[in-house]
Formats: sequence, structure tokens, C-alpha cells
Amino acid sequence: MAHVSVPATTANLGAGFDCLGLAVDRRLEVDATVSPFGTGTISVTRHGTVADLDVTPEKDLLVAGFTAAAAAAHQPFTGDAQFTVNSAIPVARGLGSSAAAIVAGAVLANHTLGLGLSDEVLVDVCANIEGHPDNVAAAFYGGAVLGVLRPGAAYKISPIAVHESLSFVFAVPSFVSETKRARGVLPPVIPFSRAVLAAGRAAALVQGLATGDADLLAVGLDDVLHVPHRRALIAGYDEVTTAACQAGAYGATLSGSGSTVLAITPHVDAPEVCSCMRAAWSALGIESDVFVSALRPVAGAAYSDTRTAVLL
Repeated sequence: MAHVSVPATTANLGAGFDCLGLAVDRRLEVDATVSPFGTGTISVTRHGTVADLDVTPEKDLLVAGFTAAAAAAHQPFTGDAQFTVNSAIPVARGLGSSAAAIVAGAVLANHTLGLGLSDEVLVDVCANIEGHPDNVAAAFYGGAVLGVLRPGAAYKISPIAVHESLSFVFAVPSFVSETKRARGVLPPVIPFSRAVLAAGRAAALVQGLATGDADLLAVGLDDVLHVPHRRALIAGYDEVTTAACQAGAYGATLSGSGSTVLAITPHVDAPEVCSCMRAAWSALGIESDVFVSALRPVAGAAYSDTRTAVLL
């Protein structure tokens, strides 16, 4: 038996498309009872934000992470497993609910089956299911992370410094955004000049997070790769981001592919930014849940204490 707790995540943060992720103060909790022997029966009981999720265990991303980790260790799972899931992560809102499920499954397999997989291998397994490392790496390690694909198709994950003055405000609307649709609106190619601009803004974002520099953050949050194509899918996007900036935020953008909008702000302005983002959606007749998530660095540690935790 084991229990795993996995944080929600936000990805991209503007110009960090498919490579930058940040752990968020919402969690997925899973209790597992696993036996390597049995009839191959797997069950998933869901509570919280996933209570109404109507998928068979075979198509559940939690189970996908579990079986993929076992396969990576060359120990295909043929036993019985019962999972009880309780999630506080909004589904289809750009807060990494899928990544959290995948990470939870992979970590549970590693611990309950004694697979002996390293952290690096586990993250690779999860990233290969997701197709990119940003959400899963942040969910696994906590804090802010950069994930890039090395030659040979293995991901390199590195912690990203976040200045102590920064707060992250999340405005979660009542409507969903499907990742598949959000991916579908992206162009297959972009002009070279835009690629150059995107590279510079990604660098500005990383340096802005590390230093708290207002100008760098404003530039880094103003993405040119994916947000211009996705913003039309999010009702009220322009109104909410404008309200955040007028209230003191350095900038605002999509969390992942939406529908949640993320603003980065000085701590002192976070309450006003929350209020104004909520009011902007409310004026359009859209309800929203707005909250602040701040990193909690651990002295002497590369990552934050927001990482995935396991109890046996």
C-alpha cells in the first residue's frame, strides 16, 4: 500500500512554450493497494474534481503512468491494483491535471513494485506519455523547472530560480479548454523572424523569474508562439489580462493552454490583482476561482518542497 501526493502545475508561463513549468498549490492525492499477483484487475475510484470523470481504468492516465513505469523496468504489471483518487486540481483548465495523474501512477509503480527506477527515468517515462516535459517535471520535482530534449531523446531537467518577491495569481474560469483543440490551432511552421523573437523572450522570462525584473517579465510573459493563436479560444482573455496588468501585475498569460489565466505580480499587489481578474470575468457573466500560489524554497535544496511526496 502507498499514498502519493502530486502538485498541480502551470506550463509555458508565456514564452517558455513546452519547456518551462511551475508547481502550484493544488494537489492530487492517490491511495493505492497493489499486488503483483492476481487476475489483472485494476480499479479506480475518483473523488473531488475528477469525481465525474468517465473513463475506463485502461484509459485512465494514472494507470497509463503506472504501467509505463513497470514496462520501463522490464517488469510488465499483471497483478491487481486498486486506486482511490482525490483531486483538488481543476480538470481541463491548464493546471496539469493530466500530468499529475501520470506522475502519480509512475511513482506509485516505482514504490509499490520496487522497480528501482531513478528520478530521471521516471520523468522521462512521464514526459514521453505527455509529449513534453514541462508539466510532469514540475509535478515531480516541484518548484520551477526547465525541461529540454537532449540528443538521444532523453530529457534534461533543471531547476529554475524564482525571485522571492514574486507571487503567481491564477484565475480559473468556470469553462474548460481542451488541450487537443488548443494544439490544433497552432501553425505547423512559423517565420524565422518570429522564432528569433521567441528565443529572446524565453530567455527574458527565465532571467526575469530569477531576478524579479519587471521589464524582463513583461517581455517574457508576452508570448509570440502559442498565445496569439489560442487567446481567441478563451472568452474574456483580453479583459482579464488587461485587468491584471492595470492592478499591478508584470504581465499575464495563459496557464498551459488555458482556460486558466496566470499573472505574475509583486507580493504586495497580489490581492488587488486577484480581485480585478475575478471582476473582469464577472463583468462578462463568467464565474471564476482566483487564488495565489507562491513557491516555498527549501534551504540548500535544488527544488521546492512542492514536489511529489510518497508515503508507504
